[in-house]
Amino acid sequence: MIKVTDVSKSFGSFKSLDKLNINVKDGSVYGLIGPNGAGKTTFIKNLMGIYRPDEGKIEIDGKDVYENTEIKKEIIYISDELYFFPSYSILDMAKYYEGIYPNWSWEIFDSLKPIYNIDVKRKVRRLSKGMQKQVAFWLGICAQPRLMVLDEPVDGLDPVMRRNTWKIMLQMVAENGMTVLVSSHNLRELEDVCDHVGIMFNGKVVIEKSLDDVKGNIHKVQTAFKGVMPEELKERLEILHSSSFGSVNMLIVKGSGEKIKQIVEEFDPIILDILPLSLEEVFIYELGGMGYEFENFII
Repeated sequence: MIKVTDVSKSFGSFKSLDKLNINVKDGSVYGLIGPNGAGKTTFIKNLMGIYRPDEGKIEIDGKDVYENTEIKKEIIYISDELYFFPSYSILDMAKYYEGIYPNWSWEIFDSLKPIYNIDVKRKVRRLSKGMQKQVAFWLGICAQPRLMVLDEPVDGLDPVMRRNTWKIMLQMVAENGMTVLVSSHNLRELEDVCDHVGIMFNGKVVIEKSLDDVKGNIHKVQTAFKGVMPEELKERLEILHSSSFGSVNMLIVKGSGEKIKQIVEEFDPIILDILPLSLEEVFIYELGGMGYEFENFII
């Protein structure tokens, strides 16, 4: 659905995006992750047509996004910084959305009233930030977009509301084929909802795979030997990080789990456990291997 080809964007001498390439499949939930300053929000603003790329192309269904009103009628963008007309109530905003989005549904709007439980006559700008975020999702879901773009989407929502909102959106993905692109530092939450992941670093996507492939390519290996760990073993494994706790070695190793196990077993270990990594751990060790300092991670 989304195809980004060699997109670059600079602000003065600072290059925020550098030959960026991204592919998001129709009907998928794509998690865009990366350290602060990687270019995630800049990319999203280019995707939404707020910025225009200096180089490259951004296409949705093969059509250029910039100043394309027909494409934008099928997109909902929810950012961390929300805007609502100062004097508009929730109902006023709903009527405004109805005039923009051809798939707007009053039936869905009414069905979500018990979930969001906010008086539709209340002025949105007078609500708390968390309640404004609820209104943004309420209106966005009722628009029934083909593409939902979320930048730090559920900050400010309580755990129950976060769960309910994701449940509704994932239902729309399953039933209507809606595509979701979400950028967030909450990697634990993304791990529960995404099927594809792109990791950004220095204005580029350095890894883009299905979530299963991303997690299946890095493993935590706990092992111990009668003596010290053999140097030959270290040379044969692609080790991203290593540490020791007494006689037990903890290794973060890139590669197939079966292949790693086969290699380690050749050296007769006393202990051998191969454990899967969380998305957060994959993120840290993948970028750590590219020279990003662990202490700089804010997750």
